Amino acid sequence: MKRSMVITALLFGLLLGNTVFAGDFILKSPQLQQGKQLNAEQVFSGFGCTGKNISPALYWEAAPKNTKSFAVTVYDPDAPTGSGWWHWIIFNIPANVTSLAKNAGEPAAGLAPRGSIQSKTDFGKPGYGGACPPQGDKPHRYQFTIYALDIEKLPLDDNTSGAMVGFNLNQHVLAKSTITVYYAR
Repeated sequence: MKRSMVITALLFGLLLGNTVFAGDFILKSPQLQQGKQLNAEQVFSGFGCTGKNISPALYWEAAPKNTKSFAVTVYDPDAPTGSGWWHWIIFNIPANVTSLAKNAGEPAAGLAPRGSIQSKTDFGKPGYGGACPPQGDKPHRYQFTIYALDIEKLPLDDNTSGAMVGFNLNQHVLAKSTITVYYAR
């Protein structure tokens, strides 16, 4: 009995070894509500969608003390591509920054934090690209995720793919927090 409890505890520990707990680290937004419909303002403008393509304001609280930078991604795991769809990727956000302004995802607006990089999305260019699932498809999940990282700067640029950024993020994540919203048309 005692041996099986020890084995169970060891297996549980191994399973949790790669799990990132957000703890008190939390992502918030005045435009997004967990589990609710995406605001039309954040919907893409193009591909038959008629949104405004404005990234929401985001802020986060209680990052781990040893955080050296942040990154934010927006990902649709339900896109009919076989690999999902990257809608926004911004990284190398300095550790002293705790928010992104509304429309920071428009590189020309100059609202992103100094030193941050917005890399290429699946729309083929850097910056925020809003939701635009196929007409008549089930509601898609849009995962807005903040990452607290143990590295000051990822060695990547604005041409880096979402998959490569994701790989690097997962090598350096201390904690993360996600808001998932839905959208269909």
